[in-house]
Amino acid sequence: MPVADVDCPVRRAVGVLGSKWALLVVRDLLDGPRRFSELQSSIEGISAKVLADRVRELEAAGVLRRTVIADMPVRVEYELTDLGHELEPVVAALGAWGRQLAASGAGAR
Repeated sequence: MPVADVDCPVRRAVGVLGSKWALLVVRDLLDGPRRFSELQSSIEGISAKVLADRVRELEAAGVLRRTVIADMPVRVEYELTDLGHELEPVVAALGAWGRQLAASGAGAR
């Protein structure tokens, strides 16, 4: 398969999930809806601007939905769509692989 194949499904998936922090946003939303501040505090090192960019990208890709709740003050919650929930086995597999990587001493940061 040519590297430049724009129809490559892996390339398409990486186009949605390959941005730094995107998979961690998905990981956290697998547990249920979260507010912006909850996401930011659960993902160590992410800035508010970058998180805002990631949730916009994931929303545009149909992975999550943003819901405005008309309380006082207004609240915004993010939750995975059905498409986003389909990523659960992907996140689980990456977690398992990450644990193996840590146990082997490889990939230490």
